[in-house]
Amino acid sequence: MHDTALSTGALFFASYANDNWTTVVETGSLDVNGSLRTVAPAGLFYVGVDTEFGKSVDVKVCIGDPLPFRDEYADCIVSSSQMEHDDFFWMTFLDMLRVVKTGGYIYINAPSNGAYHRYPNDNWRFYPDCGNVLVKWARRNGFAVELVESFVSDRTGDIWNDFVAVFVKGSLNNPPTTYIADQIKSRNVWKWHAEAPDHFTPVVEDLSIQRHQAEQIKQLRAQIEDMAQERVSHSDPVVVIEQAS
Repeated sequence: MHDTALSTGALFFASYANDNWTTVVETGSLDVNGSLRTVAPAGLFYVGVDTEFGKSVDVKVCIGDPLPFRDEYADCIVSSSQMEHDDFFWMTFLDMLRVVKTGGYIYINAPSNGAYHRYPNDNWRFYPDCGNVLVKWARRNGFAVELVESFVSDRTGDIWNDFVAVFVKGSLNNPPTTYIADQIKSRNVWKWHAEAPDHFTPVVEDLSIQRHQAEQIKQLRAQIEDMAQERVSHSDPVVVIEQAS
């Protein structure tokens, strides 16, 4: 788990968890350099689900099988760095809505860029409007759901830009008191009932970095050319001596 995946997951729990929660389910819970379990509030019944047993995995499921829980089971379902590996993430999202309680939250963190990494496959990247489309898909399949917030976070130390989305099953009466997006540097932020994204930009951070590096290279080349010209202008004149015939 990379740096922003863990820190943003911690912000989700700090912003949305409440004293009424008892049960959290994590899909794709295998601890690979970190786990959301470590940043969840203490005292919760935390169930980790993945396709193989390992650290932080309590329940094993086969790829394509539904989550092995009854309807309205969990107060919250979290998924970090898992959806890009899911063959049919849109079906998994519907199953999450089945399992989470009405009024409960679904948190998804998935890459919006980054290296090709197969666990066992690497199938998808997620862009700013994905959250709204998942809501449309869920409603078409009979689920009441609202997008609370979604955004693409800027990177800190690692290469990844995360697409982050928070959904509520059912509806909210009021906006959340704290948005994750307000606590970190992010772009193309959708908030509850918004008609357009905040911090809108068509420029992804990869492109910003490429443009910045190209400008740095241009400046370095100009400096090198200036130094070369200065060296030529300060060099000793060349004296040509013609041999007498």
